[in-house]
Amino acid sequence: MTSIRDQYLHAARTGLALLGAEAVAKAWAEPSALAGFTVGGLAAHLAQQVTSVTAALEADHGGKEIVGLFEHYDRAAWLAADIDNDYNTGIRDGGERAAESGPETVIAGTAAALTALETALPAIDGTATSGNTRWPYAVTLDDFLRTRIMELVVHGDDLAYSVGIATPVFDQDVFDTAAWMLARLAAKRHGQTGLVRALARTERAPETISGL
Repeated sequence: MTSIRDQYLHAARTGLALLGAEAVAKAWAEPSALAGFTVGGLAAHLAQQVTSVTAALEADHGGKEIVGLFEHYDRAAWLAADIDNDYNTGIRDGGERAAESGPETVIAGTAAALTALETALPAIDGTATSGNTRWPYAVTLDDFLRTRIMELVVHGDDLAYSVGIATPVFDQDVFDTAAWMLARLAAKRHGQTGLVRALARTERAPETISGL
């Protein structure tokens, strides 16, 4: 399996290609498949899965508690929360504000961030302290990149579905990382039995197995 940093760069390139799709630009001001997001706002949120990494590398995480990957999700204010809670509203508002600059600006900013990351990430130890600048705690760089990989895979499907184009096919290692995380979150929320039945026994599968 390729390194997490390589996986992340693969995922970010796939996300950038999706942002550049003509269908995305044409539908920029239209509602997306996610309530409260326009297509442009969702696209900008997808772009932030790249620009947030450049911001994380530039930030000072000194003094923050370092937590594990799934402890991060245990603490995440948005996970399984109402779409109108303060954190989720803030996420949508941030995407919509970023989208106001238009698709060309969003794409250019994402491309510039990705170019910088392609140089920076291979030279950084994956155990280095990192994380979203808004989090009150920190994680390792590799764990932060894992969270961005899952976001790119999930929101890549959201964006493609919103504009009626095929969902991008991600690199297999990238998809495996996202699927592992989604399965862990689903099992924590619905139990191991529910996940096994959803994946292997349609005749007794639960109505939903979403972990998000």
